[in-house]
Amino acid sequence: MAGDPKFAKLIFSCSGCADVGEIADQTARRLTRDGVGRMFCLASMAAGIEKKIKIAQDADKVLVMDGCPLDCASKTLAAADIPWTARLRMTDQGFDKGESPATPERIDLAADIARKAFES
Repeated sequence: MAGDPKFAKLIFSCSGCADVGEIADQTARRLTRDGVGRMFCLASMAAGIEKKIKIAQDADKVLVMDGCPLDCASKTLAAADIPWTARLRMTDQGFDKGESPATPERIDLAADIARKAFES
């Protein structure tokens, strides 16, 4: 699977219980639907699934999106020795934790920001 074009641009996101985690998760799903990249399983990185880790390590581009300053998604990738080419933290993009319901408008905004970060 490594070297497969469908795994060339991977997206990892927080899917935490806070609203900013939901924004990150829904943004990753939107980007996948839009063909920007492919959402990939963050939990498999934490679980040490070697086949999945190898695919992620071989990706041309990796976007990681954290919901809040705990940076769980970024730390999970770092622990699995997976470098990222772009990173976003939702709270740094003006989404306040606990005060930013995952509305379509917020997901649209986050997707626009993520596209620019991933494609630069």
